[in-house]
Amino acid sequence: MKRAPDGLQAPDAQLDTRLGSRLAALRAERGWSLGELAERSGISRSTLSRAERAEISLTASMLNRLCAVYGRTMSQLLSEVESEPALLVRAAEQPVWEDRSAGFVRRSVSPPHAGLRAELVEGRLTEGADIEYDRPPVPGLEQHVWVLEGALDVTVQEVEHRLDAGDCLRMRVWGPTRFRCAGQGAVRYALAVVLP
Repeated sequence: MKRAPDGLQAPDAQLDTRLGSRLAALRAERGWSLGELAERSGISRSTLSRAERAEISLTASMLNRLCAVYGRTMSQLLSEVESEPALLVRAAEQPVWEDRSAGFVRRSVSPPHAGLRAELVEGRLTEGADIEYDRPPVPGLEQHVWVLEGALDVTVQEVEHRLDAGDCLRMRVWGPTRFRCAGQGAVRYALAVVLP
């Protein structure tokens, strides 16, 4: 399996194609036009069309907006385009998704699984990376952010929290959030996500 320079598994080249197909299927299940989905998500009709055809890769913020519209966490949506998750997830088999434009790499360490409410994610932000989510994918989502290396600023309910290596922030997400690499160099953190 191809590896990324930092030792993470390289993003699956076919993931955008499977993700685009799944997004198109979700829209069709609801009977929505691209225009209706654009109104609900705040993402342009043309961008949605190009994403469904896998002509572009969605950013983390756009994917988050679609997750909110469809009532799924990002991991749930990504797991729907992967095969059935195993109980034991070897490091080499953990799905990796990347938003290159934002400097964000997301490894699904413990992907969602039927009957389980929690998942574990490893996030990496390059120096200067700044990601804003305008809404939670699921209102009231419980999150625990544990910084493993570097420094991270997390803004929740308009309050900014500085987290250094070893610090943990616990929260329920009801509104916008922001994750910003706060120090020199990259930041690596673990994110525990628990459905309400």
